Amino acid sequence: MTPVANLARAIVERAATRPGLRLGTVDDQVTLAEAVALAAGRARSLLSDGLRPGRRVALVAPTSTDYLITWLACVLAGTPVALVNPTYPDELVTRMLTPLAPDLVLRADAMPLARTSDRTDATTMPGLDADRFAIASYMHTSGTTGLPKFCAQSHDYFQRLAAAMAGALDLGPADRVLAPLPLFHINPMGYGVITALLTGADALTTGRFSARGFWAAVVREQVSVLILHAPPVEILKRATTEADAAGHRVRSMFYADAEFLRRFSIPAAVSGYGSTEAGGVSHLRCWAAADDISQDAGRHGGPGRDDIEWRLDGSGTIFVREREHAALFDGYVTEAGLDPARDADGWFDTGDLGRVGGDGLVFLERAAESIRVKGEFVPIPYVENRLSSVAGIADLAVWKRKGALVDEEVVLYVVADPLPLERLTARLADLPAFMRPVAVARVSALPRDAAAGKVQRRLLTDQPILEWVELT
Repeated sequence: MTPVANLARAIVERAATRPGLRLGTVDDQVTLAEAVALAAGRARSLLSDGLRPGRRVALVAPTSTDYLITWLACVLAGTPVALVNPTYPDELVTRMLTPLAPDLVLRADAMPLARTSDRTDATTMPGLDADRFAIASYMHTSGTTGLPKFCAQSHDYFQRLAAAMAGALDLGPADRVLAPLPLFHINPMGYGVITALLTGADALTTGRFSARGFWAAVVREQVSVLILHAPPVEILKRATTEADAAGHRVRSMFYADAEFLRRFSIPAAVSGYGSTEAGGVSHLRCWAAADDISQDAGRHGGPGRDDIEWRLDGSGTIFVREREHAALFDGYVTEAGLDPARDADGWFDTGDLGRVGGDGLVFLERAAESIRVKGEFVPIPYVENRLSSVAGIADLAVWKRKGALVDEEVVLYVVADPLPLERLTARLADLPAFMRPVAVARVSALPRDAAAGKVQRRLLTDQPILEWVELT
């Protein structure tokens, strides 16, 4: 993959050489040439309405073809775009966006405007003149230990990520990539859409992930490369069969799982380690179905990228550092500016624990307390703050238990006598589904650190339960 000045120029040049490439959801596709022309028209409208290159835009909407066109419009306009989880409550989104201070917030009702824009020549767009190290996008963290923070990502960051992922997947112009996950994540947008576009492959997604229609779409669209992660892989293993996948042409995928590869006759896969901060993906490892694939293959990051170095400290915490500028994110957005979040020697503390395996890095777990439901990290402080105002609850803490799949389930521990169940359930109804506790455990006290008073979440499951109420 030959580096180009920036994402806008790379995609416009790709549309000129491969105008017929397909982009969009599987049931609403456009050619890349059409998408670029529509995005240019949308960009022109945004600029005519007073938006200026370099000013920030926030995109808060579910996945759709119009979402992709609007994202591309921001790239062409030279306006860095923040991709925001549309299932978050408005008040949480407002708090998240405060330090970013976007000049424009585009929500779902603005997406259809992408298709009504006049088609415009994209070669005159200001985004084509953006510096390769300028910020192209902001993706937010999961907010497991506080308010979700926006990570600044440069044009060069994405080109480096795409080159690494395309190399691992052996991606080429004959491929059709499907990334059926919400596009505010680095996995579908970075590994999937952007990598496909910069490589010259078709880039498809879905409005929402559905196991029922997954294999039918894969077969119908002749998908050759899948971009998934652990939760959908587990769902597909439980909810679909070999017969459902019959006739597929998938030759490789991201997220290596031995059972999945063999059951659905997929020849190869790639595992990796990374994060939005850590270059999107900092480690990659290639597997063949014929290999002796370990049961924890998905945790094997493998060798590090040439432009990123890594180390483990004495506790096993993973640290990464750039060997070349822009290999990692630029920093976290704060009201005072970008916080590079590196120590004096340039090391970024990932907050993850790992070990050295025979093939490189092996990821173990998050060092911080976290809960992941259906692929989404639950913002624990936010949920606790929302529930703390329920009358009758003296103290509370959110924690987790093992779910039916690889994910976890949210559990609420409360100190209350009696349990104000009706008021609590009414308050829970305002939360997105993945944030809602599925059970409440009433206890006499929460285990707290004697010095700081912080809840010791890992001790919650050891507390005597006075009352246990299942909510689902």
